[in-house]
Formats: sequence, structure tokens, C-alpha cells
Amino acid sequence: MYLEILFFAFAACGLSVWLTWRFSRIGSRFYILDHPKERSLHTRPTPRTGGIAIVTACLVAGSTAVFYFDYTRPQIAWLAVAALVVAGTSFLDDRLQLPPAIRIVSHFIAAGVLMYGGFVPDAVTLPGMAWTLPATLAVVVTPLYIVWMINLYNFMDGMDGFAGGMAMFGFGTFAILGVFAGHELFAALNFIVVAAAAGFLLFNFPPARIFMGDTGSSTLGLLAAAFSLWGAEEGIFDFWVGILVFSPFIVDATVTLLRRLWQREKVWKAHKTHYYQRLVQAGWGHRKSVLIEYVIMLGSGITALWAAHATAAAQAAILAIWVLAYFFFFLWVSRVAGRRCSGSTAA
Repeated sequence: MYLEILFFAFAACGLSVWLTWRFSRIGSRFYILDHPKERSLHTRPTPRTGGIAIVTACLVAGSTAVFYFDYTRPQIAWLAVAALVVAGTSFLDDRLQLPPAIRIVSHFIAAGVLMYGGFVPDAVTLPGMAWTLPATLAVVVTPLYIVWMINLYNFMDGMDGFAGGMAMFGFGTFAILGVFAGHELFAALNFIVVAAAAGFLLFNFPPARIFMGDTGSSTLGLLAAAFSLWGAEEGIFDFWVGILVFSPFIVDATVTLLRRLWQREKVWKAHKTHYYQRLVQAGWGHRKSVLIEYVIMLGSGITALWAAHATAAAQAAILAIWVLAYFFFFLWVSRVAGRRCSGSTAA
């Protein structure tokens, strides 16, 4: 099993590296520049089509892996359709700047496709407890969760190496959990996403030569939602463990949204107030900031691996520790940013 998974992963990585290299060069059909905007941290125009390389590598290697490991799962076909809906709409948005309403509608369509394919939770789990989720509530909550994951991943793709790194750590943790559970297809597809992201990251690590754009970030958000639902459905891990894996993105995006709502800001407008953005603006720069975030991603991944097979008491302790860890991390970032702001004012 492991040799076959490695083969598909290396194929995805190789294809991703080649396509990303091609798209980062002037003269490529997909050399589309991202010009600095209000919420941007970069200061020079940079190609933003690396996501096409990630999605293509995942689709090519992933479809081959499905036929090799288990072609009898129709839900994977629906996952591919949902990914293509999000990727296609996001590519058009990268080129044409679609109205927000069109993007959101396409995200809900993709969520509906996933749900039709069976990606609907029947229970909500926390350490030591589980609540059966009524069908009517699941139909409401599931699309909101999927759409939020699509958009928050896009919101968090604003620093060199950040979204690609989250893909490597997040889907890498899912892949290892799949191996532990003996679920070949789940492990293989997650390793393929990791490999495709790694190939892109070679060109995106600070200083970035190319970005993944909405095509990559939105599709990775969809996959994060889908694999967390799938893993919980298959009994590979509890749903909350999947949330913990991607918590470096989920918590930052959610807390930032709630903070802006509390301050009565126009949340639909572009901004640079995510905690990772504030850290960069405080003078830490892309490379140092993303390495700090990698430590958090690694920590959440390792504790998720432990939590998946720990006692209820240990799981509750892990959850409590992470709540406190994020609280103090955000408090520290706020103080660092505040000192930077005070210093600039004094100067």
C-alpha cells in the first residue's frame, strides 16, 4: 500500500512543480499577475495561478489513485465535481473579478454537490460526548460549514508560504490518520494534496515567486471541509479532531470576523487585520511570521494525532490547552502590533 501511495504522491508533486514553474514564467498562457490591493501584504505584481497547478495535480493523480484503490465510491466523483465548481469559479474570479454574489452562490452549489454525495455529518462530537444531529439541522449547518471553510482559507491566503504550508501540515495529518486507520484511499488522496502543495510551495515560500490565487485557496478550503466530514463519517477521527487540525486557519479567521463584527466594522470589505497579517505588519516579515505559524500548525497536527486515539479526559485537556494557547498567542500578537503602532506614532 505504502509504495503505491508514495508513487501517486511523487507524481502529484512532480506535476505540480512543473506546472507551477511554467505558470511563474513570463510568456505562459497562465501568467496572470496579482497587483497589490488594500488587503495585500505584497508590494510588487506577482503571478497568481499556482492554484491551477495544485488543482490539476490533485485531479490527475487523485483520479488515478481512486481507480487503483477503490473505484466503487461514488462520493469521490461528487467531491471532484464540487472541487471543479469552486476551482472554475475562482479561476474566473482571478481573471475577471466576479461579483461576490456569484462566488457565494457557486460555493453553496459546491456544498450542495458534496452533501448530495453523502458528505453530511450525523453527529457532533466533543471529547467524551456525542450528539446526534437531526437531519433538518444537518442540512442547515453542513453547507454553512463548507462555505465558511472555502472562504476562510481564501481569507488566510495572504502571506508567502502560509496557505501552502497549512495544506502540507493539515492534509498531512489527515493522511497519517488515514494510514493509522488502514483507510488506503483516504490516506492516498490526502498525501496527494500534500505533495501537490509541496510542489507549489517550492516557488511560494518567502520570498514568493507565485501565488496560488483564489483557484488554489478556495479549492483547498473545500477539500479541507470535505475530508474532515469524510474522515468523521468513516470513523477515522472525531469531527472536532478535524477542526483542530486546521485550527490555525479556522481560529484566526473566525476570531477576526467576530472581532470585526463586535467593533461594527464592514466585514465584507477588504482588510489587513488577521493576526498573521498584523504580525507581518509589526515588522516580523513573511519568512519569520510563517515559520512561527508552521510551529503552530505542527503542534496542532501532532496533538490531533494524539487526540484521535486518546482517552476522553486527555482529549478534553488537549482542547482546553489549545483554547488557552490561541488566546495567549492572539494577545501576544496584539501587543506586538500595538507596540509597533505606538513606535510609528512617536516617530
